[in-house]
Amino acid sequence: MLQALGLGPVEEAVYTALLARPTASAQDLVRQTGLDAAEATRVLLDLTARGMVAVAEEAGDGEPDAAGDGTGARPARYRLTPPSVALAPFLVEQRSALHRAETAFSMLTEQYRSTAAHPAGSVVEVVVGAEQVAHRFHQLQRGAQRELLAFLVGEPIAVPRDDADVSESFALERGVDFRVVAAKSYLDGPDVAREVRSVIRAGLKLRLVDSLPLKLLVSDRERAMVPLDMADSGGEPSAIVVHGSGLLAALVHLFEKEWAQARLVYADTTGVHAEPVADQQPTEGELEVLALLLAGISDRRVASQLSVSIRTVERRTRRLMDLAGADSRLQLGWHAARAGWL
Repeated sequence: MLQALGLGPVEEAVYTALLARPTASAQDLVRQTGLDAAEATRVLLDLTARGMVAVAEEAGDGEPDAAGDGTGARPARYRLTPPSVALAPFLVEQRSALHRAETAFSMLTEQYRSTAAHPAGSVVEVVVGAEQVAHRFHQLQRGAQRELLAFLVGEPIAVPRDDADVSESFALERGVDFRVVAAKSYLDGPDVAREVRSVIRAGLKLRLVDSLPLKLLVSDRERAMVPLDMADSGGEPSAIVVHGSGLLAALVHLFEKEWAQARLVYADTTGVHAEPVADQQPTEGELEVLALLLAGISDRRVASQLSVSIRTVERRTRRLMDLAGADSRLQLGWHAARAGWL
């Protein structure tokens, strides 16, 4: 946790150990963290110099060092400086660094677009080679802040499925809205039911169609990636990356059209199933969440009342909105009343 504020793992171990007690000596921390005495002493002195730790009690007479291994009867003891005081400068510096990075990112992006060799260079980028295609794929997926849209069709070529799953999990953990339309053939193979259950539990929204015209990945509706036929690139995997343009808007429109016509996918102990959106009904657990939400209860209180995690409440709410075709909870309430869900 504190490594995000610039502390190393050893410093974090000592800091969190002090957090659990009013005061501690270096020997106390040796026993609690497993560090040796010299390392614990070094870290304590370093944290003290940085203002994160203060001396609560000086060493007793004859005590030669902070470790308490000399002739004195009482070792020095240390306490934490209030985190709101000590850690605030670190947080400010991290925020400043992030702001500088975002500014540099914006400047470099604009410079790249303005200095492209051809006008089309700022709209369509051609990527050739398995390594380069995989690199750009992970950039788009890991760089998404709000939304990912994808068509899955055929066997993976440049990006192995396991590698794609890692980037997918990373996006879902950050709360990115991830919608996927898969061709029916893509779900053929062993362990598919287990994988589908896993990604749906994680928050991915999956629908199924009989066939798709192409593979596609759209990141935040700002960039899209479309693989090219390997016959057009000497047998090497290749793709185009499309930036903001009418072409990108057309790809997003194509995705939304397929999404609207696709069938919802769910998995149970008997396998993977798909059915039209209109034919699928909320589960009992989803209806419990819906009733409480429509009563004006917050997500956190709903989770507490139903004895589930807040992530479960959010997942059930997302699926309800998906079933209703709703963009807001107000629309969800209107659809629920119209469909007789409650």
